[in-house]
Amino acid sequence: MSIVTKGGDGGETGLLYGGRVPKDDLHTEAYGALDEAISALGLARSLENAGERAERLLALQRELFVVGAELATGQGHRDDLQKHFAVVTPGMVEALHAEVRALEASVPLPAGFVIPGGTTLAAALDVARTLVRRAERRTVALQRGGELENPDVLRYLNRCSDLLFMLARQAEQGAITPTGGHRV
Repeated sequence: MSIVTKGGDGGETGLLYGGRVPKDDLHTEAYGALDEAISALGLARSLENAGERAERLLALQRELFVVGAELATGQGHRDDLQKHFAVVTPGMVEALHAEVRALEASVPLPAGFVIPGGTTLAAALDVARTLVRRAERRTVALQRGGELENPDVLRYLNRCSDLLFMLARQAEQGAITPTGGHRV
């Protein structure tokens, strides 16, 4: 079996549930942005030396696939998704929130804006964070279009980007690039 199906040659793709849509559909924009974030997290994970954080990044990648499945499901088909796959739950959102709070208690935050690049790992995590933010913006468009059935998806993405910000600051271990004294 080949990965080349030629099904997308005409500018359409299939949703997980809900039929075929144009490749620039709100669903494909949202889960495509999320795919970018998942790949960036893979890069960050490959740079991680500490086993615990690498394991957490892998778990986060897996959770983002759950988010992606929701984004790849057409309006009115969430019940079909739930029959076969995990879905985003309030508990997943709360777990991220608790993790952010724990990091806030142990990782000192800079007084001003952060210029990414204090360490290679932190820079990779910041790239992943910005891509999650893009996925979040695309998900807002999906919601505004009445195509997002689970509001926990948007909350999850918001907390996920917060977590990635804190993980990047933890990875920098204080090696922060100064803004050069400019007030922004």
